[in-house]
Amino acid sequence: MKNFLLAILVLIMICSPTSARADGIIIPEPPICDPFPCPQPVPPISQLQVKYHHVSVMIEDQIAITKVDQVFYNPNSWSVEGEYPFPALPQDAVVTNFKLWIDGEPVSGAVLDADQARQRYEEIVRSLQDPALLEYAGSGAVQAHIFPIPSQTERRVELEYTQALTADHGLVRYSYPLNTEKFSASPLESVSVSVEIKSSTPIRAVYSPSHPVAITRSGEELASASYEAADITPDSDFALFYSLGETPAFHLLTYRDPSDPSGADGYFLALIAPSPEVSVQPQPKDVLLVLDHSGSMEGEKMEQARQALIYILEHLNPQDRFNIIGFSSAVETFASGLRPASQAAEARGWVESISAAGSTDINRALLEAASLVQPERPTYLIFLTDGLPTEGEIDSAKILNNLADSAPTNLRLFVFGVGYDVDTFLLDSLAQAHHGASAYIFPEQKTWTRSSPVFMTRSSPLFRPA
Repeated sequence: MKNFLLAILVLIMICSPTSARADGIIIPEPPICDPFPCPQPVPPISQLQVKYHHVSVMIEDQIAITKVDQVFYNPNSWSVEGEYPFPALPQDAVVTNFKLWIDGEPVSGAVLDADQARQRYEEIVRSLQDPALLEYAGSGAVQAHIFPIPSQTERRVELEYTQALTADHGLVRYSYPLNTEKFSASPLESVSVSVEIKSSTPIRAVYSPSHPVAITRSGEELASASYEAADITPDSDFALFYSLGETPAFHLLTYRDPSDPSGADGYFLALIAPSPEVSVQPQPKDVLLVLDHSGSMEGEKMEQARQALIYILEHLNPQDRFNIIGFSSAVETFASGLRPASQAAEARGWVESISAAGSTDINRALLEAASLVQPERPTYLIFLTDGLPTEGEIDSAKILNNLADSAPTNLRLFVFGVGYDVDTFLLDSLAQAHHGASAYIFPEQKTWTRSSPVFMTRSSPLFRPA
């Protein structure tokens, strides 16, 4: 059987200069029933699930090698064969490797004629009568026939391609087709993109307008950017810009939708890159951590919240200050005022000693945090809760007004909602009113760092340099 499987794997190259639409998917063909015949009528085929999608990129002097690693899962009660199209490779890209993993062993593909590939692919998608897939076929790129995937088992696909990136007045752009909104049957367990940049010319700035990335610099000629998330369905392609040169630079990118009949204004992106020798130091800041430890936080939710606070404490910069406020029916603080980052280890012990009990007095906890803000430094308030206000002031509008009257202008508020019974209106409104953001995590999500990259990566306002 395995020799038969080895014989039918093909890799097909379809040449098309169109723009990127989405990453690779597997389009199921009619079911393979064992034993034959298939039950009548044949049940509808469920789209295969993408379990994870990992991308690693090495860019050396503008030559980018992209490696894609995906795992697909067959949720159907029968084996499924399918076609794997990877759309819209860059026009000048060259596929250098394609592998399908079977029983832990890689099987390489072969390149076929582009015209034959186009004809075969159009036959498949038209037989399925799926307009979305017909649109997908129009973008065409790389395609492979995937071996039968037994019921409730996985297949791993690896793809590698090389392309030359161009520089426009010292600005280099890399993009990757990560958009799976139309084609992924369920949220992906894990998505990650990591980019390593090596250049013989100093790298001035690295920026992603599409995703929150962690930027790491190792000297003038080395840089890296990484993005990861869990339990999501990607809805935008990944883009990364980096600037090269010995002197300061200003880059302006503009866009207006030509199909918009209203003639509305477009958008622009401005990148200002200092000279490489300019040293950018982290700006001292104050961080206020507000933790709900009411009785409903008992168990896994409390442990998740502790993980988040400990992560932040461990990643404070040396010149930062902090304090921790715990609340339920009453409010207590780690210290009487702001403390230096050197006391973070002591604060970790305080966090680990907190137990869950009592009601939820959100209003009092927020006002206590606002009273600690000092005007001379930027202040970030991180607020973690699992429910609705049940103690003290419980009207959401009044809570919003009370904090608006008390919070200084240098306060930014970020909220984590834990569990399923969160007052999302209140939390979203708090974040929006105080120049922050909100994120939500469910009990089955094990780590804050992967589910909430806005807060937990080095690109976060909490950790990045000013």
